[in-house]
Amino acid sequence: MWKDKHAVIFDMDGTLMDSMWMWYDIDVEYLTAHGIALPPKLQQDIEGTSFHELAYYFRDRFSLPDTPEEIMADWNRMALDKYKHEVPLKKGAREYLGVLRQAGIRTGIATSNSPELTHAALRANGVEEAFDRVQTSEPGMKGKPEPDIYLYLAKLWDIGPAQILVFEDVPNGALAAKRAGMEVCAVWDEQARDRQAEMREIADYFIRDFEELLAGRWEVLH
Repeated sequence: MWKDKHAVIFDMDGTLMDSMWMWYDIDVEYLTAHGIALPPKLQQDIEGTSFHELAYYFRDRFSLPDTPEEIMADWNRMALDKYKHEVPLKKGAREYLGVLRQAGIRTGIATSNSPELTHAALRANGVEEAFDRVQTSEPGMKGKPEPDIYLYLAKLWDIGPAQILVFEDVPNGALAAKRAGMEVCAVWDEQARDRQAEMREIADYFIRDFEELLAGRWEVLH
């Protein structure tokens, strides 16, 4: 799948790491503290939204008294300990990163998460140094499904989008990579189980975990 590629980019939450359960819990806890019940399909509504965009979205949708900066600070505080102690890599991810490194293929992270949480999560799992570039959402950069973050990495590396493979777990992320002109491998995540049909329509390949990939087993979708 990746033998003719010059770079491989990973989304982090739900793709490289088993962390989407944590964000669901944080959304429930955060909104409950403000006397608000979790709306149906909230996770689907905010899928791929950048950290900055999401803070403004929460403020406006739920009429919160806090500033976006205060909201982001609360989320960072709530998530930091969980990333350090409770969030593991997906099965086979560490080994697959080693294979890519040995093959001389550039590796990157493209995530909607904050820089602080992203680096903390990678560091806690001992894989921060496995990536040539860790790209998080920035002010002015549109979140997924817009292709901004993927096009930015392609330009930074001076690598054509067709020579880049992307791993994503949700449709908006996969759509962002496809809009950037890249091939996409869908990675199963329990929190996105209801989105699998849509994901299969967008992605080029599918795996349940990276152990499956290392064993030479993946599903070609298109």
